[in-house]
Amino acid sequence: ENKKQLKEIEDKILEVLATSQGNILEDETAIEILSSSKKLSQEISEKQEVASRTEREIDDTRNGYKPVAKHSSVLFFAISDLANIEPMYQYSLTWFINLYLQSITNSDPSPVLEERISNLNNHFTYSIYQNVCRSLFEKDKLLFSFLLSIGLARMVEGAVDDDEWRFLLTGGVALDNPYPNPAPDWLKDKSWNEIVRCSDLTAFQGFMQHFRSNLGAWKGIYDSNSPHEEELPAPWNSKLSFLEKAIVLRCIRPDKVVPVVQKFIVTRMGQAYVEPPTFDLSLSYADSSHFSPLIFVLSPGADPMAGLVKFAEEKGMGGSRLQTISLGQGQGPIAEKMIEKAVSEGTWVILQNCHLAISWLPELERICEEVITDPEKTKPEFRLWLTSYPSPAFPVSALQNGVKMTNEPPKGLKANLLRSYLNDPISDPEFFNGCNKPKHWQKLLFGLCFFHALVQERRNFGPLGWNIPYEFNESDLRISVKQLQMFLNDYDKVPLDALTYLTGECNYGGRVTDERDRRLLTSILAIFYCPQITQDDKYRFSPSGLYYAPTQGSYDSYVEYIRALPWTPHPEAFGLHENADITKEQQETQQLLDGILLTQPRQAAGGGKSAEDLILELASDILSKIPPNFNLEQVQTKYPVRYEESMNTVLVQELIRFNRLITVIRTSLQDIRKATNGLVVMSSELEDVFDSMMVGKIPAMWAAKSYPSLKPLGSYIADLLARLQFLQQWIDGGPPHVFWLSGFYFTHSFMTGAIQNYARKYQIPIDHLAFEFFVQKEEKKMPGKPTDGVYVRGLFLEGARWDRQKGLLAESLPKILYDTLPVIWLKPGKISEITEKATYECPVYKTSARRGVLSTTGHSTNYVLSIQLPTDQPQDHWVIRGVAGLCQLND
Repeated sequence: ENKKQLKEIEDKILEVLATSQGNILEDETAIEILSSSKKLSQEISEKQEVASRTEREIDDTRNGYKPVAKHSSVLFFAISDLANIEPMYQYSLTWFINLYLQSITNSDPSPVLEERISNLNNHFTYSIYQNVCRSLFEKDKLLFSFLLSIGLARMVEGAVDDDEWRFLLTGGVALDNPYPNPAPDWLKDKSWNEIVRCSDLTAFQGFMQHFRSNLGAWKGIYDSNSPHEEELPAPWNSKLSFLEKAIVLRCIRPDKVVPVVQKFIVTRMGQAYVEPPTFDLSLSYADSSHFSPLIFVLSPGADPMAGLVKFAEEKGMGGSRLQTISLGQGQGPIAEKMIEKAVSEGTWVILQNCHLAISWLPELERICEEVITDPEKTKPEFRLWLTSYPSPAFPVSALQNGVKMTNEPPKGLKANLLRSYLNDPISDPEFFNGCNKPKHWQKLLFGLCFFHALVQERRNFGPLGWNIPYEFNESDLRISVKQLQMFLNDYDKVPLDALTYLTGECNYGGRVTDERDRRLLTSILAIFYCPQITQDDKYRFSPSGLYYAPTQGSYDSYVEYIRALPWTPHPEAFGLHENADITKEQQETQQLLDGILLTQPRQAAGGGKSAEDLILELASDILSKIPPNFNLEQVQTKYPVRYEESMNTVLVQELIRFNRLITVIRTSLQDIRKATNGLVVMSSELEDVFDSMMVGKIPAMWAAKSYPSLKPLGSYIADLLARLQFLQQWIDGGPPHVFWLSGFYFTHSFMTGAIQNYARKYQIPIDHLAFEFFVQKEEKKMPGKPTDGVYVRGLFLEGARWDRQKGLLAESLPKILYDTLPVIWLKPGKISEITEKATYECPVYKTSARRGVLSTTGHSTNYVLSIQLPTDQPQDHWVIRGVAGLCQLND
């Protein structure tokens, strides 16, 4: 404004000078205009000076708040990256800004700028943490805290080296390790490979050499029960930062990375960020409004309906003011009418299982955007509640604008037992005391609740617990409890067989699709539904004697007993070996790091190399190692189809499959090199290959043509080359004395070939035959071939070990998760002539995931066969231990 006035004055002066006639000093009007202009321009200049000074002050003040802007941008991008982990983790910028405005109002004011910035940042960060946490699954809450703390440390303070961060997440990428493992008796090859790779990082120069020279000191860290609290051997303890120490643990004891992450978060951000706020429906309701939906993101075993109906009654929205519908085929239009009615009446609507009505979800999006947001039609009391499992089809706008919540069932054996006793129907005194055989009833009821908690908690142990993580929930327990009381009241004797069938085969067993899981379920149930539980007060559920059914007493006595149990149960409570805890913790670490990896952008490789250079180097390395395709014509001439030798057909079929795989690998790597050099277009498939190689994972394009494998890229290539070499030796030297069972692409064809040879040799129908299994003394080689059947090697035992002295299954040694099995003789014989022995029917799987897809045979695609292993323990002992044979490990 001031500048504009000055310009006008200048124009006026110029105009006066231009129009003045004769001597200007004689022109009074001109003199007046000039003097008034001078006066005015002085005033304006003074005003302008004040305005400029004010502007500078405003700029300085605004620049003072720049750290807040930087801090908040870190938070926003940490949140927006979460959608890569679960499709339901969507948050809008509008929501973020509204939270920010609340923090400006609610955070502590201060005249000191630094203090005000600190107050604002702390308040806003915790507000974001609380609001985001209520919509995250338990597994992702620590991940989110870690992302926040790393993001802030990295962007605001520059305290995180990108190469080190990448290494912590991936363990580095390389194919070969030229340095031999210095301590193979206790240090895994995977750990040694990571130690060698991390020595390339700037902070770890000389780490590998120090490790080799001080094996005793490092073994002390490896053997410690809490290695994350031990001091590292000098000079590394003082030399390395917190995050660098986490890298050391990742290499040596990956099962203890999670406690280190927690410690890092507490150190940088405070204890509150590792203690997520408990679920509170009233707080979520307080944050909601009539124009945005409230969304329950469901998880296995969680059913928020009972709590929601109770909450509606508290808010005066019970009975006819609450309408609910479970979505599915044809339910969409009905739901729409319900919403229209509720909008005008100001009542509540609950739409359950939105993920089952994918075709109707666009209509739901329209309702959320247009119908419920109309202030003229929508009453302020109206609320729309939605429940859904995570689904990529769920409307993003509804997720971003709605209030999201997760309410998972309590974690832990004790919490699960407590919930069963504090919930309906057991908490109802009339029901609890309503049985005519109180002693049997109370003992069996406790056993049933313990069984319910145990089958749910075993999911935490991954494939050791269940091949497939089933969604057992409260309704399974409720129906089983009611049946238990009904049968006890109606029969004179306790009908354990009927109860076992109903509970194990119908109520819980109805969810179980895997044959081995069904066997496990009945083995677990046999611990609780047995005569001893009611007859023997000293009967215990586990060897420690800590868990048992208390003697007959009041309802409160049972609740007191449950409250006195330890919060963290030992694996023996689940029937598992103590090593199961290590497996569980390693899986938690892997889940955390893989989850974070999904949120990270593709980055340069570090060490002076670009990502493109690293991939070109890696591609060339793999291409130089992959042999040419097998010559099928030559092989078919040397090994023709013969009636008495089925193995020839097995060999040719294997070569066809491996040729297909190495062709895909070779072609994709050649294309990657061309695309990186700009000679061909980088397609989405090639980009996936590039991204997967960057993080050391098997690309999806290869996996589609490959045998199942969970190995990282380097180990996968080494494993593939070993398989190709095995087949080449077979081609060159004839069928081996001992077959490498794990080396086959399709193991079942080899098994069929072995049994077919026997059937044709002795003219016996193949469906009358089965294998007998004899574990040999030799570890890998045999002097010759067996007369009948085949020798196989290459199997690993998980959950137990093979006692070579006694020739029996035995308990695992501490910290040794897997044991190799010696050579096994698979001897075919008539089923009618195979004698029963004390054995454990041990299932063999292709990978440690154990889970597969049901194939046409009724078996899982991951399942190979079951081998009979001699044992001096009851079979149920090993079933509950989760003992299985594996064709390959994960590293």
